[in-house]
Amino acid sequence: MDIGELATQVEGVSRSYAARFGIDRDADWFILKLQEEVGELTQAHLMLSGQARAKGRSAEELRALFRAEVADVLCQVLILARHHEIDIVEEIRGKWLVFADQGSPDNAT
Repeated sequence: MDIGELATQVEGVSRSYAARFGIDRDADWFILKLQEEVGELTQAHLMLSGQARAKGRSAEELRALFRAEVADVLCQVLILARHHEIDIVEEIRGKWLVFADQGSPDNAT
């Protein structure tokens, strides 16, 4: 599956979820939802690294939670990009991949 197909499928899931729960996915929602997911990823990282309570989860459960939160962040970025009609592949090419043969860029992060 390529990133465009992934974005299309993720968008469909998000749209269905919003319809089911009466969520208005306006411009604010897209960015705030991404912020929410980054917060959950941060919490999972803190738990995994022993800097927050594990809440009874095993090491493997914490690793699984972290992986799932990384996926949530990526999916939210994809639907945010689609909402703003951003060709994410082209933006990555222009921001990151132009440095592929030059080593680490100064402005890529």
